[in-house]
Amino acid sequence: MSRPVVIDSQEFGREEGSLQGEVPVATLARLHDLLTDTAGSLRFRIDGRRAAGGRSQLLLVVDGVLSLLCQRCLDAYEYPLHLRSLLEFIGSDEDLTQEELEDDARDFLPHQEALDVSVLIEDEVLLALPTAPRHEECALPGSGAAPARVSPFSVLAGLRGKVD
Repeated sequence: MSRPVVIDSQEFGREEGSLQGEVPVATLARLHDLLTDTAGSLRFRIDGRRAAGGRSQLLLVVDGVLSLLCQRCLDAYEYPLHLRSLLEFIGSDEDLTQEELEDDARDFLPHQEALDVSVLIEDEVLLALPTAPRHEECALPGSGAAPARVSPFSVLAGLRGKVD
């Protein structure tokens, strides 16, 4: 996606449009501070739908691998991204019911006549990333190289046996 792809969220859902492609990670500038490498791309697919109430929905699917910085050992690691988001568009004057507000299966966004697909993808990826990324198992920096520290009170432990 070298040129911005812009869709009307209402029309795209109403017409049940479909769009797929790849977004280079290097073009997702707001992610750069979280990444150790901006190489590669993310595959995406957007399918338009009509919700039961007549609203437009987009099903966004994003797959790929991002290189994140482990917050524990400070090394890079490959984070597999498998994002599935159901977005429902509402009018600016439309109120949501309590049931809709509590529904975690979909997110509500205001209708946008000029929705930039790459910005939408970047927003959803930012929301999907872990707040403190880390390996499943890793050691703290320098934990293997530092010599064992001897406690100054270890001498007292030896004296305790002599006094009894």
